[in-house]
Amino acid sequence: MATISVPYHLDELLPESALGVSTTTRVVRQLPDGDVWQRLGALYPAVADEVAAAVRGGELPSVISGDCMVSLAVLAGLQRAEVAPSVVWFDAHGDVQSPETTESGYAGGMPLRLAVGDHPKLLADVIGLRPLPEPRVLLVGARDLDRAEVEYLESSEIARAEVEAAAEELPDGPILLHIDLDVIDAAELSDLRFPVSGGPSAAAVLDAARRILATGRVRALDIACTWYPGAPVASRTRIVEELLAAAG
Repeated sequence: MATISVPYHLDELLPESALGVSTTTRVVRQLPDGDVWQRLGALYPAVADEVAAAVRGGELPSVISGDCMVSLAVLAGLQRAEVAPSVVWFDAHGDVQSPETTESGYAGGMPLRLAVGDHPKLLADVIGLRPLPEPRVLLVGARDLDRAEVEYLESSEIARAEVEAAAEELPDGPILLHIDLDVIDAAELSDLRFPVSGGPSAAAVLDAARRILATGRVRALDIACTWYPGAPVASRTRIVEELLAAAG
């Protein structure tokens, strides 16, 4: 298994310790001046190359980063390796904002919407990402949604599931398994950037991930460690290590 760290929160370089585990490959680049999209466009081709090389070498790449946006580079890497994956997206949030609907302007609330083809000029065209058909997406555990996201999801073909049922409701084909650790109930994990209560336990998320990985269909694992630098690492390190062990 190839483990790849992308120690960034969007375009902000983080200390490696913020991700909680050591990895075999670390992707860091000198980013140009510009807005967040220009800077991510300079970083993500290198991530996609690492993912593609691992897949071509017969490995399952596991990518660990400080946000969910890097999933777009993982998806592009799979496509470069001639894999056309579905996406199983564990997250407390919908991540389906668009530049028109976001109230905060936070780019990290948009990656799943971008993955299915929204605003391709922002990032997808730059990194060579082809749009993912909505029926090939399963959104798992999302509960912190604003009205615009609810309306979008109601009109889209993106499927939804609770964590405990996810392994029985998988989309067809090879899978990119994305897990934002904030899908876990906030009471179990401290110092998240965007904690959400009312969610599943870490044990339930790990069990669901193991069952999905056991299908043999997962071609890449993407783990978002959405912590602030300097926050306690013990709890998240254990969870990430167990996910990596399950990916094998």
